[in-house]
Amino acid sequence: MSDRRTAWLLLPRPVRRLPADLAAVVVLTLLTLGSVFIPGINETPLRIIFGLGFVLFLPGYALIAALFPEKGSSETEADDEQTQTATSDETKAKPSPKPGTDAAESEPTQPTPSGEHTQQQGIDGIERVALSFGLSIAIVPLIGLGLNFTPWGIRLAPIALSVTVFTLACVAVAAKRRHELPAEERFRVPYTKWIAAGKAELFDPESRMDAALNVVLVISVLLAVGSVGYAVAVPSQGEQFSEFYLLSESEDGELVADGYPDELAVGEQSELIVGIGNNEYETTAYTVVVQLQTVEQTGNTTTVRDREEIDRFQATVEHNGTHHEPHTLRPGQPGENIRVKYLLYKGSAPETPTEENSYRDLHIWIDVGGSSQ
Repeated sequence: MSDRRTAWLLLPRPVRRLPADLAAVVVLTLLTLGSVFIPGINETPLRIIFGLGFVLFLPGYALIAALFPEKGSSETEADDEQTQTATSDETKAKPSPKPGTDAAESEPTQPTPSGEHTQQQGIDGIERVALSFGLSIAIVPLIGLGLNFTPWGIRLAPIALSVTVFTLACVAVAAKRRHELPAEERFRVPYTKWIAAGKAELFDPESRMDAALNVVLVISVLLAVGSVGYAVAVPSQGEQFSEFYLLSESEDGELVADGYPDELAVGEQSELIVGIGNNEYETTAYTVVVQLQTVEQTGNTTTVRDREEIDRFQATVEHNGTHHEPHTLRPGQPGENIRVKYLLYKGSAPETPTEENSYRDLHIWIDVGGSSQ
């Protein structure tokens, strides 16, 4: 016990004086930063769990705590009712003096309860929670809007740090304003009352029916929490697919889906880049086959008369990964309306690669003239 007290006294005094709810806000904010930026942990469901509260609740709660440091009217009324009840009991217990006597004249006049209470500017717990969600939903987009006009932009690190600074600043203001109020007027989260009421309901029910309802309630809460936890930890898979595209390099050195060659001489070469994007929810090995095809078009029907394989390569791409493979296009025979066909396969390619047995395909058209030499 002494060790725990010694460790507690080692903390700075402002930290020790921080109200329990504001201390919880600080701890949850720091845990969120850890779950976002610490390698390994940022790949677990903890990042989602802490992140939702960090974005949807904590900033608004800290701001409400700074704006309304006093307790709400419902709590004040409850205190007044207890005081009035105690006064009423004392009055009933004390016999009234006989009118017209010296005792009656010396009896102090008791205030008549009028049902009026001291006006409080605070808000009750339900309003505090509701406003916390509403203000958080408004605050975070405004912070993002402000960051959009800064050199840092709307990225993970600037947003996380900005929301953290805003939340901790509001916590500091809230703590200062609460300590300036008399102790009986400060807002407090009634943890002890909640715990006592919960224990009384669970372990000392008034009837068997109440006990059965309590058991059903506990089981329902556990099932709901378990369902949410499972949905966060094991998210459902979306559509499985692979992206397959062709790029070229612009004069500025950027990769663009444009600028493909349409005329080449025999032996002349053009540099292209074949792109593969993996959204298969697993690491996948791909094979790409490049063919020069001579085709005949009759109406909407295209018939391949001749095909020549000019390149083949393989690539292994992780889920959500992208691979860019440089490819040199160099036709060896002249011809018009030559179709350069790119065929993508998961795994190895078959002995006779065709458009029909490929997983994905794309093509460009070129005219090949005489030798460039």
